[in-house]
Amino acid sequence: MTETQRQPVPRTDTGEIDTALAFLRFARASVAKKLDDLDDEQVRRALVPTGTTLLGLVHHLTTGERYWFGHHVAGGWPDREWDFDEDPAPGSTTSQVLADYRTACEESDRIVAAASGPDTPVAVPVDGEHLSLRWVLAHVTSETARHAGHADILRELIDGTTGR
Repeated sequence: MTETQRQPVPRTDTGEIDTALAFLRFARASVAKKLDDLDDEQVRRALVPTGTTLLGLVHHLTTGERYWFGHHVAGGWPDREWDFDEDPAPGSTTSQVLADYRTACEESDRIVAAASGPDTPVAVPVDGEHLSLRWVLAHVTSETARHAGHADILRELIDGTTGR
């Protein structure tokens, strides 16, 4: 089967933060591109018993970006209740959910750029520990890459399109 969406992995190796961000951006783009050329019904179609959908994955990752970078790293939204549910708001369109994801990613990148380096401790402890920005970058990248794999499978089930 031809991999019609295949992209090369980043070759960035200019520093710890640059390299980490290159791989996170690659994983983010891999998820978002799975929605290319699909209609609203297709991105909301649940093809696995858990009910996971492409649009739901993007919505979930948007919340994750804001939770890890905006809340933990930057200390924003101290009183917010975090809901990692995969269901986008009723009536939201694919373009709105994708735009919100892109905005959240841009916000995250600005937070990373403003940090003093990978050893920067989070503003809000994670399970009582002031873990580092390095840890958050690794965690969010691994979660995004894992969900990119889920998106690969869902897209292939929808129309046979493959590739990262």
